[in-house]
Amino acid sequence: MSVHSARRSALDDRIARLRELAHADTRLEGVLLYGSWTVGEADAHSDIEAYLYVQDDHLADFDGPAFLAQLAPLQLAYTNMYGILAVVFDDLMRGEFHLTAAGPGIDEVPTWQGTVHLPRPDDAVLLDRTGRLTRAARQLAAFQPPEPVTTAQQLTDELTNWTLMLAHVLARGEIARAHALLHGVVAPQQLQLCRLLRGSTAHWLTPSRALEQDLPEADRQRYVTTTAVVRDGDVRTAARNSWRWSRDLASEAADRWGTRLPHKLHDRISDHLNAPR
Repeated sequence: MSVHSARRSALDDRIARLRELAHADTRLEGVLLYGSWTVGEADAHSDIEAYLYVQDDHLADFDGPAFLAQLAPLQLAYTNMYGILAVVFDDLMRGEFHLTAAGPGIDEVPTWQGTVHLPRPDDAVLLDRTGRLTRAARQLAAFQPPEPVTTAQQLTDELTNWTLMLAHVLARGEIARAHALLHGVVAPQQLQLCRLLRGSTAHWLTPSRALEQDLPEADRQRYVTTTAVVRDGDVRTAARNSWRWSRDLASEAADRWGTRLPHKLHDRISDHLNAPR
């Protein structure tokens, strides 16, 4: 058995074990998997990700790490920056678990339409004592791409705003901060707009995922020109390239969907980025 097959088998085994433990713990009303396993993209490097819907009156005394340690020994367990219980098992498999009150938590699931896709909802539901979770998860079975017009307008405006901030940060000489802004804030929204235009929105929430397979070569090359090491000249060049690509994408969206372009403001941002130091 290959390493990749072994790790996939380990993930399948861990999910099966989670199902067993969940059924045995009466404090849990439901368990819902999400992430790569639920869309058939799991591989040797995949995490295990799930919502644990705890009965409302037991949430305060539910010990998440102790429950998860029954899956496999834990090397790390803590609440991460998003309020999610993050763990590392002894085989270096990562896990992310939302400990959520069942009442409001399950009611929220249908509101994920357009951002979460569960093509096999009955497989994603590991536990459902009342039927509520299965009914909610089935509403996510059909893939719903983002609505193009309002989404393209939002992304056009976001790229305008954040690139102007990038220009100000560069003018101040904060190269490391500009680098982080360019790659951590501007690039994901740029890739989302590109995906929207190419009709490739399956990896919407993590737009860099599978970029090498999802986007045409020309777009991949444009993206490469927006990346840089943390050196003054390189970051400034990448920022200018990034803004040119943002403007091209925004113009393409405007031609297709009639979105608004603040041309004068865009020109002024270009002047700001191109101003002599």
